[in-house]
Amino acid sequence: MNTKTLTVILYKEDDMYIAECVELGTIDQGESIEKAINNLKEATKLYLEECPFVETQPRLVTTMEVTYEELSYA
Repeated sequence: MNTKTLTVILYKEDDMYIAECVELGTIDQGESIEKAINNLKEATKLYLEECPFVETQPRLVTTMEVTYEELSYA
């Protein structure tokens, strides 16, 4: 049995939370953050049972600030 620590990005779309595993591209959703993560864990487990894990460099997550002008459609 293998255990991996993977990066998860969470965001809300309408009334659902979306959870995405950065390294594998698996995505799932749930009505709460906890449900979205649990559903993603199950989807990722099923994915890894069929596809071998390819070791990659650790992902770094940061933020940036961008200044821009919006187009006006008047």
